[in-house]
Formats: sequence, structure tokens, C-alpha cells
Amino acid sequence: MRQKEKAQVGVFGIGLAAYWPQFRGLKERLEGYQRKFEQRIGEWASVVSAGLVDDAPRAFEAGEAFRRAGVDLVFCYVGTYATSSQVLPVIQQSKAPVVVLNLQPRAALDYAHTDTGEWLANCSACCVPEISGALARAAIPFRQVTGMLEPEPDVSSPSELAWAEIKEWCEAAQVVRALRRSRLGYLGHPYPGMLDMYSDFTQHQAQLGTHIEVLEMCDLDARVSAATEAEIVRKGEETRRIFEISEDSPSDPLAKKPTPEQMDWACRVAVGLDHLVEDFDLDGLAYYYRGVGGNRYERLGAGVILGCSLLTARGIPCSGEADLKNCQAMKIMDLLGAGGSYTELYAMDFRDRFILMGHDGPFHVAIAEGKPILRGLGLYHGKSGFGVSVEASVRKGPITILGVTQTHDGRLKLLAAEGECLAGERLKIGNTNSRLRFALEPAPFINAWCSEGPTHHCALGVGHVLGKIEKVAWLTGLELKALGPSPTRL
Repeated sequence: MRQKEKAQVGVFGIGLAAYWPQFRGLKERLEGYQRKFEQRIGEWASVVSAGLVDDAPRAFEAGEAFRRAGVDLVFCYVGTYATSSQVLPVIQQSKAPVVVLNLQPRAALDYAHTDTGEWLANCSACCVPEISGALARAAIPFRQVTGMLEPEPDVSSPSELAWAEIKEWCEAAQVVRALRRSRLGYLGHPYPGMLDMYSDFTQHQAQLGTHIEVLEMCDLDARVSAATEAEIVRKGEETRRIFEISEDSPSDPLAKKPTPEQMDWACRVAVGLDHLVEDFDLDGLAYYYRGVGGNRYERLGAGVILGCSLLTARGIPCSGEADLKNCQAMKIMDLLGAGGSYTELYAMDFRDRFILMGHDGPFHVAIAEGKPILRGLGLYHGKSGFGVSVEASVRKGPITILGVTQTHDGRLKLLAAEGECLAGERLKIGNTNSRLRFALEPAPFINAWCSEGPTHHCALGVGHVLGKIEKVAWLTGLELKALGPSPTRL
């Protein structure tokens, strides 16, 4: 698993050079505030500081420094009044997204005892409209965070909310940096006839920066054939630690206890997948192969669910039916720490007001409720082959689903919703399935989801991470539709 690399974040403060000889200590005080800010975001990002920019020439220098460093995001720390000519060149030169920070040091001024110098040390709001106007006229998108630099005993919310948002910006920038450096494997071909999933590799690299490595079934076959008995034994031990091996399903005659031969083949293919990922330096995999007549490639395609579930849990998402767009969604969710399991709509429950969602695999076992189950399937419904499949549910509590689709003009588009995973009985058919409730009732939810032209699959993760997804969308320039009581679009 590739180590997550922190985002490179540029920080520059602003102030007016004319103030320094007039108000003794003001510059040093503002620089102290900026150091506090930089020290704190250093927990979440690698900071490239341009210091305090107090005139237009320094603004050009700061922008050049950020461009050379290749920063993923720029924070403009507004300490006091400054002209917009000290901001615009930084963003123009750096060519990075910018978030303007309006963080007042104090909750309120002591009006009866505040002189001009003290006011200037707290007037961060003064020039934010000017900066916003200049950036808008220059056609430069920007976002803003307003609040307090530090909490006070009787006023803490403005600081806590601002810092939570700043942390999300750092985390979103980290996701985007990782996407632009990711290598996703594409093995086989799409499930025949699923037109929604067909995807343009160039489109993905152009819009997200992701490299698509085209693989042959021969690449997997060679590595499965080379798997050693010792490796297969170790994979079997790993599997038994993580999974419960099922008995026959009480409800589905197709779902039975896996045979020793099925388990051996699933472990052998899992070893081959490990080597495939290692040899091609992959960060994710979209795969499917139909095969015919029970031939070798059909057996390979049918034997990947266990190995792909284990890879997905390691941060290498595997998307079945060769849904490359959903592999991107799973990657985003995993980078956000939410997991991201391969999922589709299963059924609606109008009595208890939830939607059943799941798939026959792969599953993100790291976000499972309890120990996931391995079942043997005598038949893959609608697919070639038979073998071992995963049956599980994601953890109960808050969840988020994320889909990646595309518009008629070829733009990738994000579709997301927050909800809750409910306790209750689920299917015992060798498929993952979870009972999910959203803010909208099942019928209007599915109507709203489908009205956005989604891809068949989505990524299911734990926790509510829509705020972070919104920031990822903005940083990548992708459209986002978030479903809820009042659907929003960015």
C-alpha cells in the first residue's frame, strides 16, 4: 500500500507596509498569528510559507515560490487590511486553488479601550470583500473560511467550526494530490452491454490526473501460475483470520459452504493479484472478464472476489464489472478514511423506509459490521463461473455514498448522499448487503438519484464525509450533486 502523502499547502499572510512605521509591533503581532496558523495546519499538510506579503512585488515573489513548490492549495491568511494587489498576483503566479481565511484573533473588541493599532490587529474582515471582488473580476474561483483564530472561554464555536473546515480543506487537497499520482489498473473489459460504465481513459487522466494502466488477463494468469504453495498457505491463514467461513445458506440453495477446491483457487488468485498490484505499482483496479466454456480466463475472472476484497481493505480499491468510474469513487472514499465498498441498489423496503444496497463483491472488509462471511456460490447470477463470494454489511451508523458518472459532454461528475446504516435482517445469498436510510424516502431518493444520470454502481463508506467530498469536487473542478432534503449542486 502506497503511503498517503500530505498535501503541499502554500500559506501567505497579508498586511500593508505603510502601517509598520505607524504602529509599532503590529507587523510582529500579525506574523505571530500566522505562525500559529501554520504550526497547526502542519499537522495535516506540508506547509510552504511565503511569510507576510505587504506589497505587490512580494506578491509576485510569493506566487513564484508556490509555483516552484507545486503546491496543491493556497491559504491567504488575512491578518489586517491589505490591498487586493497583494493577493491577486500570488494566485495568478501559483496557478493553485485559493481559500481566503478571515480569522479574527478576538471574539470582540474592547470598544471603550481600543485604539487604531489594536483595531488594525483585529480587522481581518475589512479587506475580504475587496479580495473577493478582485478574484471574481479576474475569473479566479475562490473559497473562504470565516471565524476566530482561537477559542475564548465564552465563545468557542466560531473557532471550532473554522478549524474543522480548514482541516477538511487540507484533507481534500491530500485526496486530490493522491488522485493525480494514482495508477489504476484496467483488467479485461466492461461487462457487456452496460453502456453507463463505458469510460474514456484519456478523460480520467485529463480531469483527475490518474494514469490508467491497461492490463492483459495473461498478466494475471502468469502471476497466479507462479504462486507458491507457501504463499497460498499464508493467504489461507490470512483469510481465516479475517473471514468467517460459512456453512450452507438457510435461504439460497446456490450459496453453500465453500469447498476446499474453491478456497484453494480463491487464495491462489489472491496471491496472483497481490503480485499484479506490486509489479505494476497499482493504486486501484477495475476488472472483469467473461471467458467461455469454463476456460482458464473464465476461472480467473470468477476467482478474484476474495483477493480483490483483501486489496480493497488495504487501500487498493477493486471495482468489478470493469467500472473505472466507480474505482475512482472508491479511491476517493478510501483516501478520505471512509472505506468505499463496491455497491449498487438492491431493493426498496417501503415498510421500514430503507434501501437495500450491496453487490457480490468486492467488499471493503475494513468497514464491515462484525466478521465478514465467505460463501461458495454454485452460480454467479448473470455472470460466467462460480466460486467464493463475500457476504457482509457495513458498520451500523452514519454512512455516505459516492458515485462518479459523466455528463453528455464528457465531463466527470460526482453524486453523493449521506445517510445511516440500520440494524436488521439482511440477505444470505453470498452478497454484501446493507440496510441504508437517507433523508429522502426510498422512492423520491431513487428518483432524485437517477435523475442525475448516475453510473450503475457507487462507493459506500462509513461516516458523514459530504463536506470533504464538496471540497474535493471544488479542487478538481468537477460538478457535484448532493442529495438531501434540499439537494445542492456545486
